[in-house]
Amino acid sequence: MKAMQFTGSRGSHHKLRLNPKMPIVSAESRPSASKPVTKLSIVLAFASVYFFWGSTYTAIRIGAAEMPALLLAGTRFLIAGAILLAWCRFRGQRLVFPTKTMLLLGVIGLMLLAGGNVGLVFAEETLPSGLSSLILAVIPLYVALIEMFPGGEPMPRRGWLGMAIGFAGLAILLWPSLHTGFAGDRSRLLAILALLAGALSWTVGSILSRRAKLPVNSLVAASWQMLAAGIFNTSAGTVLGQWPHFHLNRAAIGSLAWLVTGGSLLGYTGFIYLIEHVPVAKVTSYAYVNPVVAVLLGVFILHERPEGAEFIGMAAVVFAVFLLTTAQVAAKTRSTGD
Repeated sequence: MKAMQFTGSRGSHHKLRLNPKMPIVSAESRPSASKPVTKLSIVLAFASVYFFWGSTYTAIRIGAAEMPALLLAGTRFLIAGAILLAWCRFRGQRLVFPTKTMLLLGVIGLMLLAGGNVGLVFAEETLPSGLSSLILAVIPLYVALIEMFPGGEPMPRRGWLGMAIGFAGLAILLWPSLHTGFAGDRSRLLAILALLAGALSWTVGSILSRRAKLPVNSLVAASWQMLAAGIFNTSAGTVLGQWPHFHLNRAAIGSLAWLVTGGSLLGYTGFIYLIEHVPVAKVTSYAYVNPVVAVLLGVFILHERPEGAEFIGMAAVVFAVFLLTTAQVAAKTRSTGD
């Protein structure tokens, strides 16, 4: 759904696996929070990340029935990016950087939110939201594979086990859709290809973001990434003549409102708060909670009915992400001495 690196005041790095709906940034050093940290604030922040990010799959499924993928993703990120940038300006953050930095922010935003998110929206025009979330939950496996290239990071044994279980779970998840697709329903095959291509785009963008180490505040970087993707997606949808298919009815407005507030603002703000106040190993738990939330909401709100094989695949994928995430956090802790 993806690595994120935050650079602290002494240059220590914490890598995270992220959700396929939100931008990934390299944050500059931030002063300690002036307000005291309370258990209630921590609980509320976790609730935001767990629920809002998990629920965006349901909102996308609803919106995709009323709006083309490019325009849904485009309007969502234009609105959210503008709101977040205005908030950063109000807080006195620096907004403009050298041309090279701004261009790199734009490229990362396009890979994450034009490639990654549009692929998800397009896929959810056909695939159930729960199944889509589970397929994208294997993105940490793709990231781990790429990072093992020469000069990269070694994979702990627990990580290898997680990868094996994860890819087996992915095969189980995809089999019913592949069987239907090869039987004649090409739309499901295209949706799966869009998801996998979007996952690759998100993965490459995530790694690029982590390695860029841009000296930009995390919220400012997220703002520009969302705006870049919003402008590109909306422009592409306009050129392709998709506006006649953009139906701004109650369902569409509700979907957009939820994606902007819950997914792009509340969920991300809660994530940033947790990064500053909670150990990394605990924050990464969202990576295997979000798919469960998405599946449950798909069942109860959208009346989706996963097949038996999909439940087995879900359990395998969630367990695999847990193994891989915890293995990488442990390996990182040992290597840095944190």
